[in-house]
Amino acid sequence: MQPYEERLTAPGSWWAVAVLVGVAMALILLPLGGIATLAGFAGGAALAAIAVSSYGSARIRVVGGALLAGDARIPVEALGEAQVLDAEEARAWRTHKADTRAFMLLRGYVPTAVRIEITDPDDPTPYAYLSTRCPERLAAALEAARGVRS
Repeated sequence: MQPYEERLTAPGSWWAVAVLVGVAMALILLPLGGIATLAGFAGGAALAAIAVSSYGSARIRVVGGALLAGDARIPVEALGEAQVLDAEEARAWRTHKADTRAFMLLRGYVPTAVRIEITDPDDPTPYAYLSTRCPERLAAALEAARGVRS
């Protein structure tokens, strides 16, 4: 079985915004002199870059008979069918079709997703919604992992 791994990195435009935050901080501190301006740029850009990097560090993995998504670790035995969602269907499942009890690893900059039923009777979570750039590959990896465990 080939393990699945994906990192939901932030798009390049978000990094440009981080630089612009640095520019904004530099402009705010401009009246205080050159050193303060440089410090404002460096500090503002660094803090914004840390925020972008942190938000874009979410990972989805299928390994060792489990689905690891963000902070969640779900054994494949507790998973039902994985439904591949195109951009339109993914939008519906994260808005008007969403269940507040669901586990959602949602990244708005990733248009496609997978919705996976949670079949564990002791778990009140009805499904896991995972933003993914490769929904077919993720669904296939889950199916393969379930087949290996059966």
